[in-house]
Amino acid sequence: MSRIGRMPIDLPEGVKAEIDSQTNSVKVSGPKGTLERAFHREMTIVLQGAQLAVTRPSDARQHKALHGLTRALLANMVHGVSQGFVRKMQVIGVGYRADLRGEALVLNVGYSHPVEIPAPPGIKFSVEKGGRDFAVAGIDRELVGQVAAKIRAVRRPEPYKGKGVMYADEKVRVKAGKAGKAAK
Repeated sequence: MSRIGRMPIDLPEGVKAEIDSQTNSVKVSGPKGTLERAFHREMTIVLQGAQLAVTRPSDARQHKALHGLTRALLANMVHGVSQGFVRKMQVIGVGYRADLRGEALVLNVGYSHPVEIPAPPGIKFSVEKGGRDFAVAGIDRELVGQVAAKIRAVRRPEPYKGKGVMYADEKVRVKAGKAGKAAK
């Protein structure tokens, strides 16, 4: 059996799960909000007391893959509505900074104009003092990661000077520049 798929998901206090067997969808609500997702029809999701369990119909390769995936997506939903997800990012470069304008994130990253990124529903931006470090927060892990990736794509970290928008835990390997002409 799948090592990840067979582990039950404990529901923390204040988190409720509702399973609709008709559409094989799960609605998880907690202190941070509510998430709903439909899963593959062949995966069976059961609520046993304060735990969610996922079972698969057979040991076929596709069922094994879906087993772990379904369990991981459910665990992310439970974690999101109880604690939420945060992706910390930073801006590195001379004159580069991040600001908040209402709910939108404004990046000054070397273009002739500031780049404004509106916050999609369910996402909050926060900028620390100084404008170098900022965070993307929300209850949907997939959406937080997608928004963070779009922000990073505005000015990817470049390998010669190491400047750009990057994740806080990202290491940029800086390349050596031109060696120049050797002296005769």
